[in-house]
Amino acid sequence: MSEIKILSETDLRAAVSLNKDAVACIENAFHLLATKDVVMPPILSFDVPDHNGEVDVKTAYVPGIESFALKVSLGFFDNPMMGLPSLNGLMTLFDAKTGIVKALLLDNGYLTDIRTAAAGAVAAKHLSRENSKTAGILGSGMQARLQLEALSLVRDIKTAVIWGRDEKKLAECASDCTSRLGIEVKTGSITDVMAQADIVVTTTPSRKPLITADMIRPGQHITAMGSDTPFKAELAPCVIPAATLFVCDRLSQSIKLGELRSAIEAGTVTNTDSFAELGPVIAGQKQGRRSADDITVCDLTGTGVQDTAIATFAEAQSLAAKAGSTIQS
Repeated sequence: MSEIKILSETDLRAAVSLNKDAVACIENAFHLLATKDVVMPPILSFDVPDHNGEVDVKTAYVPGIESFALKVSLGFFDNPMMGLPSLNGLMTLFDAKTGIVKALLLDNGYLTDIRTAAAGAVAAKHLSRENSKTAGILGSGMQARLQLEALSLVRDIKTAVIWGRDEKKLAECASDCTSRLGIEVKTGSITDVMAQADIVVTTTPSRKPLITADMIRPGQHITAMGSDTPFKAELAPCVIPAATLFVCDRLSQSIKLGELRSAIEAGTVTNTDSFAELGPVIAGQKQGRRSADDITVCDLTGTGVQDTAIATFAEAQSLAAKAGSTIQS
């Protein structure tokens, strides 16, 4: 018989937070993706059209990490009308040596939120100017808050400008970030965000581009993390060709699901051979930012290595905190 650790969302929230350790965990995962023989299959994704739902399954075996995770992430967007959350999910953690189930992480998407925000911090650490002081956020939901918090872990952010479609949610987001992070957070238009921010992070499910090439400025860094399905796009097709450097977490995913997809369809990008992934930039295998005037763009679609890394990290943190319960299998 073997023991399986059961960790609820409450357990995981108590044991895992968005901090420098979580950022280092995800940074190491990208480094391993570039330097080890990682096995990471394409994302399994499908829609549930009768109920306005979508399901994504991600996984990866990463040499150097003692476990691997299988994550199921769900979005059923009519749920709020029934008093239910729109996002849900869980991770199952397996021993990499034996394949035995080690833990069931009933996180309801919490760990995905943490690893996504941490990835944004990693991208900014390696691609933005070190003296960046002003952050810009497009979106006003949970990921918008977390991305701003994550940026503050890797850059000395003094002020932020945020934009969102819902004025009430936008005001609440700005107020929350001001009180939690202790920085000045203003609201404004997308034009305001682009005119003032050194680092811009897009966190929306937009189906129409929000940023165009004429908005971007020398020295600016943009991380786009909202486009993860073939019908989403936050960057106009003209943005990537206008950038000095384009980087993504996984080239094949960006081509299929991310910002490269719309640029390729529009014909503004015809060859992707020169584009780097984030892992090789971290590992020093590919060139990152060269000068203070470079315009850098990073497309994050989310990878299975991040899920394996954060699930293994969460299990260790939970064991140290003596959280959760155990069952015999």
